[in-house]
Amino acid sequence: MERSDVAIAAGTERAARLAFNDVSLSYFTPSGETLALDSVSFQIGVGEIVSIVGQSGCGKSTLLSLLAGLIAPTSGTVSIDGQAVSEPSAAIGFMLQQDTLFEWRTILENTLLGPELRGHDRAAAHERAEGLLDRYGLRDFKAHFPHQLSGGMRQRAALARTMCLDPSILLLDEPFSALDFQTRIAISDEIAQIIRSEGKTAILVTHDINEAVAMADRVLVMSRRPGRIKSQHVIDFAVADRERASSLELRELPAFNHAFQAIWKDLDVHV
Repeated sequence: MERSDVAIAAGTERAARLAFNDVSLSYFTPSGETLALDSVSFQIGVGEIVSIVGQSGCGKSTLLSLLAGLIAPTSGTVSIDGQAVSEPSAAIGFMLQQDTLFEWRTILENTLLGPELRGHDRAAAHERAEGLLDRYGLRDFKAHFPHQLSGGMRQRAALARTMCLDPSILLLDEPFSALDFQTRIAISDEIAQIIRSEGKTAILVTHDINEAVAMADRVLVMSRRPGRIKSQHVIDFAVADRERASSLELRELPAFNHAFQAIWKDLDVHV
């Protein structure tokens, strides 16, 4: 795997939490075999946020499905804490492009959905849900229904629902793509700060290079199908408090533009 000469971090190595080891995936149809992923290998450290970018159809979201145990690789292994993934894990929290909130349930009831389905203690789950909604600025909206909330508030509610099960790993599959530009920047900032403050390990799949750079500790660039890891770019803006630095502040740094240009070049976009 290549390493970009732009903004390479010299920090300490993190213990590996997630690992893809020589993973390939083929789809079989009556018309033949399609190789979607080819010999993908990378690791993600404990508490690290990694963005994955690449052209449509390169297999970015497929990587998340493999990690979540929703599909199995054709060859190679996907592991969490050294254990091969063979089924969905309670350690995984998944946020999708749409918030998928249930319109007939209040925001509090939506937040409590996971613990209800898994039979968790109701009192403890209720206390955690209330705390999350308070922390995410939704305390005054817990009795509202999803249609009464803005797009950004709905995404915070979706995050609260995901976090109510206290997953240690978050998979974010373009969760901000349905938001307008200004809201997208604000919400991605908020969620990145929450992930960092709670020490979660996260993978963000996105088409937005600015978003990938602003949110992540490292950006992986995938090749066109069959998807491979083409390069990695370790992001280190040398700011005093990355957890509280906003996207707008980061985007003003020369290193931000350098990282953007390097990643854009690696994407090899043709019009």
